[in-house]
Amino acid sequence: MVRSGCAADLDAIAAIQAVCPEAAQWNTAEYLECDFLVAILDGRIVGFLVGRMTAPGEYEVLNLAVAPSVRRCGFGRELMSAFVQRSMGDIFLEVRDANQAARNFYKSIGFREIAVRREYYDNPPDDGVVMNFHSC
Repeated sequence: MVRSGCAADLDAIAAIQAVCPEAAQWNTAEYLECDFLVAILDGRIVGFLVGRMTAPGEYEVLNLAVAPSVRRCGFGRELMSAFVQRSMGDIFLEVRDANQAARNFYKSIGFREIAVRREYYDNPPDDGVVMNFHSC
């Protein structure tokens, strides 16, 4: 199940973010200002997606993470599906060049790699691969 996130979810989101070093490590309170979705399993939060509109018909996925214990169970796909349904137009995201699992996941749901941002990430340094999906 996927639902909109709220302030009461922030501790659970912070815990997931902390055990997912490949996810962006941002201040979770700022997620309340965005399109913030959570995935629920047996009453507990197991994943989240944060996105936003950047221009009319253009959206960006800022962060997506699923608890390691429930990866490959479809929660990332459910979160992306819910975001796509809310975000008609072009959806963009950046992913670490070294994160092949995430790149393959995004490709499997229709994202295309369209550009590379050299040295986009720190800790560790890595290029950012820009990906795009068009929802209609």
